[in-house]
Amino acid sequence: MRNARHHLWKGLPVGAVAALSGCANLTVLNPRGQVGSEEKTLILTAAILMLLVVVPVIVLTVVFALRYRASNTKAKFTPEWSHSKRIETVIWLVPLAIITTLGILTWISTHKLDPYRPLAASGTPVTIEAISLDWKWLFIYPDERIASVNEIAFPTNVPINFQITSDTVMNSFFIPQLGSQIYSMAGMRTQLHLISDAPGTYAGLSSNFSGQGFSNMRFSAISTSEEQFEDWVSKARQSPDKLDLDAFEALEKPSEDVPVQYFSDVTPHLFEDVIAKYMTGAGSMQMTGQVGAQASN
Repeated sequence: MRNARHHLWKGLPVGAVAALSGCANLTVLNPRGQVGSEEKTLILTAAILMLLVVVPVIVLTVVFALRYRASNTKAKFTPEWSHSKRIETVIWLVPLAIITTLGILTWISTHKLDPYRPLAASGTPVTIEAISLDWKWLFIYPDERIASVNEIAFPTNVPINFQITSDTVMNSFFIPQLGSQIYSMAGMRTQLHLISDAPGTYAGLSSNFSGQGFSNMRFSAISTSEEQFEDWVSKARQSPDKLDLDAFEALEKPSEDVPVQYFSDVTPHLFEDVIAKYMTGAGSMQMTGQVGAQASN
């Protein structure tokens, strides 16, 4: 038994290293934005509070098994024992305190990290309209009148206002290092406010299963300087492709591993048209597009 315990304790560091080696790709714990950082703090705080119960239970389970094993004749044997007020107090009050604390933290964080809540930061927010398709992401910049597939760019330390919908089944928009995920649903508009505090290219994805091409439904989110963002916009404006209704109909057909594509011009109110066609009938795409075009002239 002594040798078994020796090997057990000796192997714990190796097991811990092996278990933690899988954390290298946990981008949620490597945030690059205000929302992601606050969510990381909440995750770690909740984990530590829960470990206050889990760790003692595991330790005591091992201690009891070793101390009160049949071969240990030195352990005190009290078959008539049945109740302890001290133990009852601990096993009720400690979890109650932890649950109360978690509840308060969750309540505060839920409102503070509301994805619909605009972020307080300097600079004019960049508005990006995101449409989930089979199996790719279409991004429209309504202020710049450009669009892109599977790639977005935005200035560092500038709020990003995402307007999100779907032209297929439900998906989930997620940039792990920037924080928060929110669903994209046909006929509905969801919102998400994020901000990046460091330049870099961050992985974005759909975190909701949506069919055979789901695993490759990824995009790049590029956080850069104001000047480089303007260069990115200029590159998109130089594209020969224009996102009119015919181009959108071709784009919305199911396809996988779609490369990055840019559109130098976008039909006005295309995002609203995608939402409306699930609310007023299949013909609304063309009708609202015509109305929007007339309104913009």
